[in-house]
Amino acid sequence: MSTPAPKSTAGNMATFNILHGYPEALVRGMRSSFMGDADYHHLTQCETLDDVKLNLSETDYADALADMNTLIPTGLQKAAVEKLVTEFQYLRTQAIEPLSTFLDFITYEYMIENVMLLLKGTLSGRDINELIAQCHPLGMFKESTMRSIPTFESTPRGYQDLYQTVLVDTPVGPYFSLFLQETALRGEVSNVLEEVEIEIIKSSLIKYWIEDFAKYVDALGGETAAIMSDILKVRADTNAINITLNSFGTPLNEPAMRASDRKRLYPAVGHLYPAGTSMLADVGDEDELGRVLELFPQYSSIWNVHAAGGSDGKSIDDAFYERDVQMLELAFEGQMHFAAFYAYVKLKEQEIRNLVWISECILQQQKEEIHKFVPVFSFNAPWRAGSKKHGR
Repeated sequence: MSTPAPKSTAGNMATFNILHGYPEALVRGMRSSFMGDADYHHLTQCETLDDVKLNLSETDYADALADMNTLIPTGLQKAAVEKLVTEFQYLRTQAIEPLSTFLDFITYEYMIENVMLLLKGTLSGRDINELIAQCHPLGMFKESTMRSIPTFESTPRGYQDLYQTVLVDTPVGPYFSLFLQETALRGEVSNVLEEVEIEIIKSSLIKYWIEDFAKYVDALGGETAAIMSDILKVRADTNAINITLNSFGTPLNEPAMRASDRKRLYPAVGHLYPAGTSMLADVGDEDELGRVLELFPQYSSIWNVHAAGGSDGKSIDDAFYERDVQMLELAFEGQMHFAAFYAYVKLKEQEIRNLVWISECILQQQKEEIHKFVPVFSFNAPWRAGSKKHGR
């Protein structure tokens, strides 16, 4: 699409360790930093956030929290994210092509989210400094670039100026260019609220990123292509399902816009593509969406969680997270491929979500909700053999 094909492959059994052995050894060593079942058990027994901090001092987060006098969920999240970013940036400095471009691809998603956060925040009149503070560190541009993004109008002409003036020299510029080209071909659409238009832009950019990333890993070949292709297909399907579900009650669900605006947001990769996404384009409500997903066994069980209305205390997002964690854990089982780097970042994000959830439950004295998280590399996970040994 926009990223040139890799000039070399990831390597094979004879050459992979020569090229990428050190960074792979690092990321596999970092796997030991994930919190275990005992760590989570101790955290869920805490009565105060001071107890949480004390327990985390026995984990890999000890140094990250050492200078924090009072632990609060937002502070914990920021410290944990900064720790992840430091680790990722070290891996990036040790990488050569094509691994370095692969790692850059991981950051493009955060760049897109940061751009859209700045654009959406300015619609509600929020302060630019507050918005920049909320941006993900892995997706940061130069400060001058970050401050320039919110100055453009939320109009087709404003987006054109934003691309030509600011984003053209950024890694996500090509994706924004594709969006502008597609919009120009369709003609201007003015019957969409600005807030909805921002979400349409974000979904479009993420779609282009997924398709570009999938094309790149396919060109790499080998184990990287086999494992990452499946991970990205599932990611694409998740996007398509969420786009459809979130469109209900918005202009995107109007019959005239389903087959045009909404359908073009579905990535052109995935297990649902092309037959499933074509059916999703005609869906008008949750019942119809459920009937489509019943045709795909890997998603029917996830949809049943949503259809049950969270009766077991689990939302559709929880079901997606559980499925993602299972796939990402399995990425560590293979050898001589790049998928472990992607898996490490995403599994660390899940661990950070778990920490924030637990600390919020303790802070708000909602201990009955505290176990509603998805642990990483847990022996009690239903897809791991260890759960049988524990009789669970």
